[in-house]
Amino acid sequence: MTKNPLNEKAYFELYAARHYNNPRCLSVAEFKEDLRRFSDVKRLLKKYVTSGELQERLILNTITIIGNVFTVEIAVEIMNARIDAKLQSALSPFLIYLNMIPENKLADTPLDLFVVNRLRQL
Repeated sequence: MTKNPLNEKAYFELYAARHYNNPRCLSVAEFKEDLRRFSDVKRLLKKYVTSGELQERLILNTITIIGNVFTVEIAVEIMNARIDAKLQSALSPFLIYLNMIPENKLADTPLDLFVVNRLRQL
């Protein structure tokens, strides 16, 4: 299995900086804060998988912010690379809900039905 270069910190930061689009960003600290949002999504999904506590609005807001400062395609690419395979079934419904990826692109990824039902209630 080949290692994804987006999982290596130096390459990830360089790749993210290249695709970063936030004209209001005035410092490296602000850029790093936006990068931290990828980890925030991962942490919130891990919390859901381990404890069953789903903070769907916080996850939606965080993913929306990520999509606003990176192009949607790059944001999805980075999230898919940085978020563990076991969390993908919980992540995918959020990406579909936000129209960041079409449903037919996820033919081989099972969707977490609890997450799907919670998002349908919004």
